[in-house]
Amino acid sequence: MRDADVVITMLFDVDAVAEVIEQVAPSMRDGAVWAQMATVGRDGIARLAGLAEQHGLRLVDSPVVGTKQPAEDGKLTILAAGPGREVVQPAFDAMGAKTVWLGDEPGPASAMKLVANSWVATITAGTAQGVEQARAFGLDPARFLETVSGGAADSPYLQAKGSAMIEGRTGDPQFALDGVLKDLRLIRSATAGAGVPTVLVDALLAAYQQAHDEGHGGEDIAGVVSSFAPSGDRA
Repeated sequence: MRDADVVITMLFDVDAVAEVIEQVAPSMRDGAVWAQMATVGRDGIARLAGLAEQHGLRLVDSPVVGTKQPAEDGKLTILAAGPGREVVQPAFDAMGAKTVWLGDEPGPASAMKLVANSWVATITAGTAQGVEQARAFGLDPARFLETVSGGAADSPYLQAKGSAMIEGRTGDPQFALDGVLKDLRLIRSATAGAGVPTVLVDALLAAYQQAHDEGHGGEDIAGVVSSFAPSGDRA
């Protein structure tokens, strides 16, 4: 890292990021751009901005929207806010299909990531409820996906996650359930702090926590389907 113009961190949470950067920052060149790409929330990015200032680093708040396959394909959406755009953009172009710049100071990108992940958690849980409702009503859940296919409420994401739930293919995580559970805690804190009602976030937290408690934390986010199974069919 001593000669790097751009240093990227993408770790599980703010504590992990802070622990690593405190060790490596003294070896980084003055004015190096630190692209912080983990989901750390609003309070977390403020904490890391303080570390960047302490060590003379230019922090670009840059979490990503996308999961394992888009990352491998270089098709992530990168949310970015901070200085050093001209230095870091080539790196972002290599990793993502597009970069959405949201400001010149760290903070807005991490806030937008919470909004995006709140939506992902919501539609995944909604898909799970639809799958298990269909089963409980004596219907083939695949016909639920067929029913909404091609309509205004359809999406490739719904079809992919719904099929995974129906076929029991939740073991290979594209976005691990424990990861979204961590993010939902950040979302709830930020939502409450902004004065927005948390009734939906609270329900999502309960559903994903239940799936975690049932042993699905290391699975894909689609493992939340276990929380919506009838009580006699718990996985």
